Amino acid sequence: MIVGVGIDVAEIERFGAALERTPGMAERLFVERELYLPSGERRGTASLAVRFAAKEALAKALGAPAGLLWTDAEVVAEDSGRPRLVVTGTVAARAEALGVTSWHVSLSHDAGVASAVVIAEK
Repeated sequence: MIVGVGIDVAEIERFGAALERTPGMAERLFVERELYLPSGERRGTASLAVRFAAKEALAKALGAPAGLLWTDAEVVAEDSGRPRLVVTGTVAARAEALGVTSWHVSLSHDAGVASAVVIAEK
């Protein structure tokens, strides 16, 4: 049964400008594994923008309650490249309260726009 669906888009250039303009913003939005590739190189702006869109979509799928922490939702890639969500803390508590047992995530970025869809299911 679907508990909620969320969708979000982020203009990549605008998101990148916000990261440059606001010191510390990236660390407030993302955990280290999202910010850096296994090689230690920082992820590109499109990759971060699509992760941000996924977190916004996740919040919408949960009903956009106040008090969710950005870093309590992590977008990771399986070995196949398929995205998945790892939720902890405030996000996990909200998901548990709603009975969410699984997530479906779709990410895309093209033509300067990052987009994400998240489905919460129980």
